[in-house]
Amino acid sequence: MSDSEPIIDLESDHYFMGEALRQAAKAYELEEVPVGAVIVLGGRIIARASNQVEMLKDATAHAEMLAITQAESAVGDWRLNECTLYVTKEPCPMCAGAVVHVRLARVVFGASDVKGGAAGGVMNLLQHPTLNHRCEITTGVREEECRSLLRGFFAEQRAKNKLPATNGTEDQ
Repeated sequence: MSDSEPIIDLESDHYFMGEALRQAAKAYELEEVPVGAVIVLGGRIIARASNQVEMLKDATAHAEMLAITQAESAVGDWRLNECTLYVTKEPCPMCAGAVVHVRLARVVFGASDVKGGAAGGVMNLLQHPTLNHRCEITTGVREEECRSLLRGFFAEQRAKNKLPATNGTEDQ
């Protein structure tokens, strides 16, 4: 096998989402919203990240944003047009804007976010007709695992803070 051949079949969405789920589990352990992301180029993971908003006291430290920064460093350019982002939760508007800006080819996510998602939930910035780039989107990969991690986290946070249950939209 040559160095240019992918280690893993490029259609291995299940596998790569598993890697994103591992990152989300790390965030959960650190009491961060459990979202994980990996970026893949040519069948190889070039970036891994989990939410670090609370730890870094930085509202922009979403898993996707941190992974994008790592991937840019790995490829030596801000353009990631041959890369795929795997993320456990549908990207928010900030992250979707960054995805469009760096020209990611594809975004694969697990759990949709009907309240704040920007890849088809509330809006679809990733395929907006007037923006300079559009991404292919694949949804629902390992959805139940991704959603279960989020629901468990928010249930624990509510119990810990003795908050009443909500209509459930924030943890979808």
